[in-house]
Amino acid sequence: MSDSLKVLVLHGPNLNLLGTRQPDIYGRETLADINAALTRRADAAGVTLDHQQSNHEGELIDAIQAARTDGTAAIIINPAAYTHTSVAILDALNAFDGTVIEVHLSNVHKREAFRQHSYVSLRADGVIAGLGSQGYHAALDAVVAARAG
Repeated sequence: MSDSLKVLVLHGPNLNLLGTRQPDIYGRETLADINAALTRRADAAGVTLDHQQSNHEGELIDAIQAARTDGTAAIIINPAAYTHTSVAILDALNAFDGTVIEVHLSNVHKREAFRQHSYVSLRADGVIAGLGSQGYHAALDAVVAARAG
């Protein structure tokens, strides 16, 4: 459908290990589980999702840059460890004109001090942390509501 809302969902480094990596912090759902559930929700709302995961900063930046010109209206991003280190991802997001929602599975504010700083938050229109995979759903709902708005 031509007027479908297009949303890029970016998952940063190590999120490919969800379900087995520190499940006491990140839960037992796999990335495939999260993507499938989010896709079902998006389909019901008439939203087209593009899910991408990379352990490489440059690949995430390339995806953000491509979103500038491919009709993407919003980016939902869990930059994972790049949250705290990547000015380059911030710069790429600053060049994107659509909505940006930052998502974290864990409550970063209850963790180590270095995890409490986010470069991405300097650009994000909203930040959701500590809701597990439901944070992605809340982000999608916010994007859809803003469009309807």
